[in-house]
This record gives sequence, C-alpha cells and structure tokens, in this order.
Amino acid sequence: MASFKDIINKKNPVLIDFYAEWCGPCKLMSPVLKAVKEELGESVNVIKIDVDKNRSIAGRFKIRGVPTFLIFKNGKQTWRQSGIISKEELISKLKLTHV
Repeated sequence: MASFKDIINKKNPVLIDFYAEWCGPCKLMSPVLKAVKEELGESVNVIKIDVDKNRSIAGRFKIRGVPTFLIFKNGKQTWRQSGIISKEELISKLKLTHV
C-alpha cells in the first residue's frame, strides 16, 4: 500500500475527503465525490480517509470536523474546506489546481 506522502505527491490534483462513518453530511458527500471523479476522470485522484481509523493523519492535518476536504498537488496542500460543498465548486477548485 502506498504511503500518504506517495499519494499526495502527484502531478494531478489529489482531493482528500476526511470523513467518518457516523457523519450524516459525509454520507451526503459520497455521491458528489463520485460525480466529481466521473466528470474529471484520470485528471484527478479522489481519496477518502476515515478519521476514526486514521487518527494520526487526521491529527497531522488538524482535522477538527468532518467532512473536511483538502487538495494537494505535487505534495503541497493548495486548498482546504470543511462542510458540504457542491460538485460544481469542487470541480472548479480542482481545475484551478490543475493549471
């Protein structure tokens, strides 16, 4: 299995969804993330990280609420937002990062 550093150190943007199984808004975001991946295809990587199972990574990024989304490109964090977000806004943020 790839390390977290390997996962975020990609040329294409990497969208990370920090979520929890018990989180209602996180469940609402699942189809949105799927739609984003379907629309952008291989130009983006979408990774889901369960904060309850990956406490060290969640702590490292100071995740205090879920869902929290981060975008990385070439190993650098370029964007962060917590809460529900629309498919259109996520795609816009990913396209800005892709440039």
